[in-house]
Amino acid sequence: MQKEILESKLNINRRAFFSKMSIGIGSLALGSLLIPDLWKGNDDDMAALLPGLSHFAPKAKRIIYLFQSGAPSQLETFDYKPKLREMFGQELPASIRQGQRLTGMTSGQTAFPIAPSYINFKQYGQNGTWISDFFPHIGKIADDICVIRTLNTEAINHDPAITFFQTGNQQSGRPSMGAWMSYGLGSENENLPAFMVLTSRGKGNSQGLYAHLWGSGFLDSVHQGVMLRGGKNPVLYLKDPEGMSQAERRQMLDQIAALNQNSYEQMGDPETLARIQQYEMAYRMQTSVPELMDLKDESDSTVKLYGPDCLVPGTYAANCLLARRLAERGVRFVQLYHQGWDQHGNLPNEMGGQAKDVDQASAALITDLKQRGLLEDTLVIWGGEFGRTVFCQGEFKADNYGRDHHPRCFSIWMAGGGIKPGITYGETDDFSYNVVKDPVHIHDFQATIMNLMGIDHEKLIFKHQGRRYRLTDVSGKIVPGIMA
Repeated sequence: MQKEILESKLNINRRAFFSKMSIGIGSLALGSLLIPDLWKGNDDDMAALLPGLSHFAPKAKRIIYLFQSGAPSQLETFDYKPKLREMFGQELPASIRQGQRLTGMTSGQTAFPIAPSYINFKQYGQNGTWISDFFPHIGKIADDICVIRTLNTEAINHDPAITFFQTGNQQSGRPSMGAWMSYGLGSENENLPAFMVLTSRGKGNSQGLYAHLWGSGFLDSVHQGVMLRGGKNPVLYLKDPEGMSQAERRQMLDQIAALNQNSYEQMGDPETLARIQQYEMAYRMQTSVPELMDLKDESDSTVKLYGPDCLVPGTYAANCLLARRLAERGVRFVQLYHQGWDQHGNLPNEMGGQAKDVDQASAALITDLKQRGLLEDTLVIWGGEFGRTVFCQGEFKADNYGRDHHPRCFSIWMAGGGIKPGITYGETDDFSYNVVKDPVHIHDFQATIMNLMGIDHEKLIFKHQGRRYRLTDVSGKIVPGIMA
């Protein structure tokens, strides 16, 4: 191995040497001529470019994002519209629809009959938050959550809409929100990644999930999300190969790290350092992950709180419990994706099953965090990528209808970590079709989340291919009305 390290150090030829030197010196000289102040710098630039430091005191230290992939209908969750029952089957007024862009699934429809929700709602908490009967457990935590009814987006199809939520852009290739948090704030636990991902599948129609949703984009790959799988091997290839001892693996990693360090000193590729860090993290995770996944120390009362499914690896309830355990261990960003919310047909039956899968465990997570003193600095988010239309997709039947994608307004809820509890924010029209008060765009949502984490969304930037990038792109306003 020492021979390989020596050869690696000498592995540079005359042409490579002079090409690197000429480019480097020439670039410095040209830069100083074109921009005399290039090397002066200022405090704002330093604040913008230094990773690992918050810009101001944070209200939240970590995030648990319960992403409901497929888009739950706001009309059956948190946006109560009782007047619609008087308009059963009537045509949605053109003045309301305003020629809105439609998906290919309803673009050929000649009629748009109003389909009121058959689900009843109740008021919960001190402020009387309206929550549908699909979510009785979430109703019990109404005083801890903030329901936002006026999220809106430009995306109308699933993949660009989810990508927009997670990366700030409808096209893949940008860093995900968790990757930005890892880059900007780092981790509080050296034995677990700063960004971890959990997935589960419900009973309804599922949309695909893609790795770019938790990818690092142009940031170092050390910031990408690490997925925990259900079953015996939560992280693939983490165990030592057969026949190799722990000491032998440690020796092998040390020698590989030496080779990679030499490569970095020659080439300057930051991905080489990221590779070293990932090898080391994988080694430490050999101990930390089995301990994380071992639930024997969870009390009977905790299992009862989340429900019996929390003991079944890969279920939504199990992932919610794991999310709490990850939060306890200082993981900065926990992303949970639950598939099955794409109800284009048979919504009354499908959505009831989906809601039952997530209702108890979602509420249990808030209660559990609160009991352990973690909710005050843990930001929890629950919601999908867009909403659902008030009009029926396809043939309309009173007991069997579906809803198409609707980007103009939809509902999510947030809790903990500096969020004002027990309130409902924003208003939509009588058809839950347009925002009439306090709109919250995706970039506003992202800017507010970053603010709660102590980050100025306009300062956490990364220069790539000549342009400065940030999660909120070139827009985004903080929403003070939802902040405590």
